[in-house]
Amino acid sequence: MIKIIGAGLAGSEAAWYLANQGYKVKLYEMRPVKMTPAHQTSNFAELVCSNSLRSNDPHNAVGMLKNEMMTIGSLIMEAAYQKEVPAGSSLAVDRVGFSAYVTEKIKQHPNIEVIHEEVLDIDIDDYTIIASGPLTSDVLSSKIQQLFDAKQLHFFDAVAPIIDGETINYDIAYLKSRYDKGEAAYINCPMTKEQYDHFYDELMGAERATLKDFEVNVFEGCMPVEIMASRGRETLLFGPLKPVGLEHNNNRPYAVVQLRQDDAAHTLFNIVGFQTNLKWGEQKRIIRLIPGLENADIVRYGVMHQNTYLESPNILNGCYQSKQYPKLFVAGQISGVEGYIESAASGLSAAYHMSQLLKGRDIKPFPPTTMIGAMAYYVSTPNKSFNPINANLGILPALEKHKKADRKRLYAERAKQALADFLKES
Repeated sequence: MIKIIGAGLAGSEAAWYLANQGYKVKLYEMRPVKMTPAHQTSNFAELVCSNSLRSNDPHNAVGMLKNEMMTIGSLIMEAAYQKEVPAGSSLAVDRVGFSAYVTEKIKQHPNIEVIHEEVLDIDIDDYTIIASGPLTSDVLSSKIQQLFDAKQLHFFDAVAPIIDGETINYDIAYLKSRYDKGEAAYINCPMTKEQYDHFYDELMGAERATLKDFEVNVFEGCMPVEIMASRGRETLLFGPLKPVGLEHNNNRPYAVVQLRQDDAAHTLFNIVGFQTNLKWGEQKRIIRLIPGLENADIVRYGVMHQNTYLESPNILNGCYQSKQYPKLFVAGQISGVEGYIESAASGLSAAYHMSQLLKGRDIKPFPPTTMIGAMAYYVSTPNKSFNPINANLGILPALEKHKKADRKRLYAERAKQALADFLKES
């Protein structure tokens, strides 16, 4: 018997895969017996934020991940296309219908027993997948903390947006470190006074996300850029937008927004000091007012909320399996992935590898050239500043020589072939 804790995207995906492999599964979900501050229903795989599952472009990172999941046998992708609503080139769903579809499928499966109760302990001798999500109950959080060492359970309250480097306009932005100290390591987006004043006014009028009860105290240890700016028109000029030491071509900008490299492949950049609680649509609008970021693609939006995740590089291997407890796997946002599709994919990956383990086979991670494998590699590889992240091309191994215009297509073709070869050999 397999125990899965949590019927969110990751837990539902894991339960479905393992049940279809012929294993008996006990799926534990504490809702509605005990609700979280964010969930509205007791349905499985509830989408608590946006109803968008992002791009459908097969050459986009999340598009690649979706295709890989469908190849492996994803319930979440099946439900998404069954309950799709018009959204241009993106995949969006009727959130109620989507969740209801997943719930019905899970509850009707003869190999899945649903148990509505809060899990209070973890038995390392049971085959278990922890997929309890970022709002794991206090009791279970404490147990996980004890199991994996207190230093390996984290809460993050502030995250700045991350930008795709290929969408930065280098006709305006320039590379420089403040006062030219050390290597020129920051991308700088300069503003005139007129540009800053317009940016400031729009920032002050931008719509902020509504805080939940569990988020009210997050500002004790961090400050969103919009809150900092509300202290005065010039406050940002002495904080994250300080122009001093960032002169360019003998000119000193009135304000400068800096971006710092966020991945080894030099493809992702975070906006320095831009922790924010703005709604995602507003973030995109405001960020695109910054000179040099007019066409910026946001890989990860800024968020202001309490979240729980493991310092997984110290705990998990590339199969989402505990290094210390072989029968224990961890999936979903608590494992260190970010996003709906990413969470579901981690649950599918954990379930696939647990199935291999139960069959007595040597378990091997998915190839790092696949998106599902690259995510697991990121989660399980030591990183000085480990933080949850969305699927993105920056975590894939670099391609050999190629034309820039072919980059995304070649990544997708390589991933497709690598997954096919892996599944054929397994």
